[in-house]
Parts: sequence; C-alpha cells; structure tokens
Amino acid sequence: TLSSAPLTGGSLLIQSLPNFTVKHSLKYFFTESPGAQSIPEFVAVAIVDDVQIGDSNSVREATPKKDWIKFFEDHPQHLEWYSLQSHDSHHFFKATIETLRQRLNQTEGVHILQRMKGCEWDDETGEINGYDQYGYDREDFLVYDLKTLTWIAPKPHAVLTKMRFDAHEHQFESNKNFLVYQCPDFLKEYLRYGKRFLQTAEYKFHVVSCHATGLYPDRAEMFWRKDGEELHEGVDPGEILLNNDGTFQMSVDLNVSSVMPEDWQREYRTKI
Repeated sequence: TLSSAPLTGGSLLIQSLPNFTVKHSLKYFFTESPGAQSIPEFVAVAIVDDVQIGDSNSVREATPKKDWIKFFEDHPQHLEWYSLQSHDSHHFFKATIETLRQRLNQTEGVHILQRMKGCEWDDETGEINGYDQYGYDREDFLVYDLKTLTWIAPKPHAVLTKMRFDAHEHQFESNKNFLVYQCPDFLKEYLRYGKRFLQTAEYKFHVVSCHATGLYPDRAEMFWRKDGEELHEGVDPGEILLNNDGTFQMSVDLNVSSVMPEDWQREYRTKI
C-alpha cells in the first residue's frame, strides 16, 4: 500500500504508480545470415515478457533455458513445435535470401533476413493482438495484416515477394489460427508455469515518484518509509524548484525493482 503524510502549506501527489495489470507477450525471432563468420547462420529465439525461454540454431534442435527445462519436459509438444518451426524457417529463409539477392542484383556479401511473429494478451481486458513481420538487411520488408489476411509491402522491392506469399491462400488461415488462438494459448501456459520469475521481471523497471508542491520556504526534506523505517537504497531525491507563485516544489523517486510482489501488501509512506 502507498500512502502519504499530511503536509502543511502544500499538497502531495503520488505519480507513476506501478500498474500490475500489463500486456503479456510471446515473441519468436528468426534470423538467417548466411556467410556471417562470427554468428551462427541461423538463430531462433522464443521470448515471454522479455524473458528468453529457449533458442535454437542451424546445428542443433531447440533448447529450453534453465528455468524452462521442466516445462518442456512435461510438454514435449511445445519443444517439437518450436524445433519444427526453426528447421523449416532455416531452409525457407536461406532460399529466400538467395532469391532476393539475385532479384536485387546484390553481391554475395552477408545479407540478413529476419522474422518476428507472436502475440500480446491484456490480462485485464482479454484483448489479443497478433503480429507477423519480416525484415531484410535491417529494413522493414513485409508485414502481415490480420484484418485482410494479406501481406503489406512497405518497400517496392518487396512487392514480388508479397504477391508470392499472397498466392498461398492455404497458409492464411493457418497463420491466422496461430496468431489469434494458438499463440495466446501458448502464452497463457507459459505465464502459468513461469508466474514467479516472470512477475519478478515485470517489476524490474518500475519507479514510483512522490511530488510535493506549494511548499514555503525552500527548505524541506522528503523521504520514503517502509513499515515505518526510512529508506535510502533506491531513493533518488530531486531538486527543490521554484513555482510561479513564489512557493516551491520537489519530488523524490523510489526504484522498486527490488520489491517483490508480495511486499506491495506492506505499507510504504512518504514524509516531508
């Protein structure tokens, strides 16, 4: 709980309160870069709420990260799906790069084809958004439009590829089914399993700011307390600034990256 002590001759405003209702996301990144010397030719990465859960490359099957080994052991179909996606993408990307290189009259240097596909789920409204897009040589190349079930070509040299992709009508429903149904189902399973450490990651960048204004004179100290004890770690006091009416204002920030979810039931107070 967040609360504040009463002020004399001023007012207090709590700003940027942490919002624990968030949009969760599941993203798959596929990157093909044939000819590159310092990195694998192909890399696939799966990420939940900005936490990597697995990866694969051109020489090995999909491998879960340490925290996710148990989940994939209990749900081998997930690992099989991820491995198949990686295998198929590697060969498809390699052939596509060769086609694009010839079409664009490019040299045999290193060219990069990337794909990001996945979904977002709002755990309060239930809203789901799916996305699928390609990039070639660090520029947007194709974007999938879920409303029209067609590909959008932001660059002229992508139009031929768009037409070729659009011609495979049987893939549209499959892609839509994944983005709208399968991906969110995967995401919710991952969130249930990884609730503890994913929640910890969610709070990583939250900052609470307490702002006081209408102060006079310009001599004041503001500090945060937790369960009645003054906090010093993670506290960033701001400068005292002059208002137009001759009074003063000040702020003090509290970085809550180290606060566990269950500790938000304890009392945090600001005092001035």
